[in-house]
Amino acid sequence: MILKGSQRGGAKDLAVHLMKDENDHVEVHELRGFVSGDLEGALHESYAISRGTKCRQFLYSLSLNPPKDADVSTDQFEAAIDKVEQNLGLSGQPRAIVFHEKEGRRHAHAVWSRINVDEMKAVQMSFDHRKLQTISKELYREHGWDMPRGLANASERDPLNFTLEEWQQAKRIGKDPKAVKAAFQDAWAISDSKAGLSHALAERGFHLAKGDRRGFVAVDAVTDEVFAVPRWAGVKTKDVRDRLGDENQLPSIAETRAMIAQGILPKLRGFDDQLSAQQAFTKQDFECKKADLVTRQRAERSALEQAQKLRAQTEAQTRQARFRKGLGGIWDRLRGEHKKIEARNMAEAQKASARDRAEKGRIVYQQLRARRLLANTRLKALQMPKEERAELQRDITRFEATRPPKRERRASDRLQESKTSGSTAEAFDKAARKRAFLDKRRSERAQRPRRPRGPSVDR
Repeated sequence: MILKGSQRGGAKDLAVHLMKDENDHVEVHELRGFVSGDLEGALHESYAISRGTKCRQFLYSLSLNPPKDADVSTDQFEAAIDKVEQNLGLSGQPRAIVFHEKEGRRHAHAVWSRINVDEMKAVQMSFDHRKLQTISKELYREHGWDMPRGLANASERDPLNFTLEEWQQAKRIGKDPKAVKAAFQDAWAISDSKAGLSHALAERGFHLAKGDRRGFVAVDAVTDEVFAVPRWAGVKTKDVRDRLGDENQLPSIAETRAMIAQGILPKLRGFDDQLSAQQAFTKQDFECKKADLVTRQRAERSALEQAQKLRAQTEAQTRQARFRKGLGGIWDRLRGEHKKIEARNMAEAQKASARDRAEKGRIVYQQLRARRLLANTRLKALQMPKEERAELQRDITRFEATRPPKRERRASDRLQESKTSGSTAEAFDKAARKRAFLDKRRSERAQRPRRPRGPSVDR
């Protein structure tokens, strides 16, 4: 199990942290060497004693985290804590042990007072992290657990070295080249004009544009890939120009990508909102299931605890009734019968304590497995929407990057805002015609002769 320890002060803060109700179950398992019967009071005792010294970090706090699916008994936790205590020189020091259970996992916290009351000085904690690492390795080997790579080899602790599930590549082409070629050839075959080819390609997810190096290209709306129309349609550039006209009448690749983004972004954001709502509903559903499960399990533990208390009282009365009173009791003492009954009662009490602990251990393991199953089911249910949302966010970011600055979003913004009917191809044609008209107006204005200005008149 992973062991993490540190010297610290702040008795009240530590007690509040260890007793937080955010865990499914919190149990103060042991308070040894303290007068107080509760955790906060016990840690305050350590603080009061430390006031007689110069030590500020008067506590040593240790967390013990076993592997995810390991069922570790209370005795095994205690054995690990005892081993740590012995190796760190804390033997005999007052200590507290607290068990936490959350998300189907059980871990423990141990807190020692570092102040040696006989010498009124703190126990020296030299090389504690190295010692904890050694003990942790021993525990993994002893129980046959799979040792984490970072613990087995210190050089592999860097998170960048850990293997993660490969991210599904952002659809670079995602299509069979044969299918792409067939799509271009079909679009060319069924169209006889620029508008027809534009419509046919748009139905197949491509949009016509003016290439940076090639004359006529088509941009994939999903992947942003650029395809040369003559090459993929299997025709000559001259034939394409005869059917489509001047390529300068087409928008550039950057403008086409911007217009594609303008149309796709609202759709992607809508998908993201749907996935977010689905994820929130799933989380809420599992939180309700978990709350119901924890409530039932707490009731089961409480019932077991009450039943064990009543049984312990009954058994204690039965054992006490074996001692005779009066002259009979005196006679039993003289002939040694009293000692035999005492030994028998002690053996039965120890056996009953072990039985009670085993019963509690069984119910703890059963409840841990039930919560672990629920946690794993929750994780699987949330994993798919999480991955889909991450991919959508990546696509949204990619399309956002293709949009021009706000002041440059003219025709495409107005096309998006207007609620006129028509296909994407028609919108592209309309934007191209408008751009050509504006270019012509600018050219005419530039060619107009300027009127000579008259001499300035001083007033």
